[in-house]
Amino acid sequence: MDNKEICKLLKNVTIFSQLDEPALRDLSSLVVSKELGKDALVFGQEDAGDALFIIAQGRVKVVLYGESGKEITLSFFTEGEFFGEMSLLDNMPRSANVVTTENSVLLVLQREQFKKHLVETPTTAINILGELSRRLRKADEVIGNLALLDVYGRVARVLMDLAEKDGEEVEEGILIRKRPTQQDIASLVSTSRETVSRALSEFKKRGLLVMDGKRVVLRPQFYREND
Repeated sequence: MDNKEICKLLKNVTIFSQLDEPALRDLSSLVVSKELGKDALVFGQEDAGDALFIIAQGRVKVVLYGESGKEITLSFFTEGEFFGEMSLLDNMPRSANVVTTENSVLLVLQREQFKKHLVETPTTAINILGELSRRLRKADEVIGNLALLDVYGRVARVLMDLAEKDGEEVEEGILIRKRPTQQDIASLVSTSRETVSRALSEFKKRGLLVMDGKRVVLRPQFYREND
């Protein structure tokens, strides 16, 4: 990626969106591009936190692994989003594993460059606090859903979150452009892939969504029944 492309991408990242052109150019000169294939480990839990990552292309998932090898998916990040900031702010090791779910290009901002940028542009620090607050609220919501909703309700909530985050309005409803696998959804809601499959089939049978291969469209009545 050239400097102009990097500047354009950074402008669309929430924490950098208020930077002026000179600040964006300065920041773009500090990042390094890194290409990774599908299922590549970006960093592991307990690794030293020495960099912030911005997704230029592709998608990653944040996961924990149990002693039995069971995978628990915490969240997904896609193009224009960032991750890895926690360890830079609290100097603690990484709290989870991050793995690519498709071929990806990441922009890497090392700790010292990140700290330098924050000192020179306090606006970014304020924006990071806002983003951390939103993510904490989202985590609270997920915990509440796990405690209060049945499995079908949790699957519905995940689908609506995905539609809000990366949806596109089409004639039938809201198209989820990058639907995770059924196993990924199962990990997000702490159930089995088979249960997710049954839930999706039931939603389809009731006319709440349209499924065609990897294409999933949430119809308006899906929101009315699950809001």
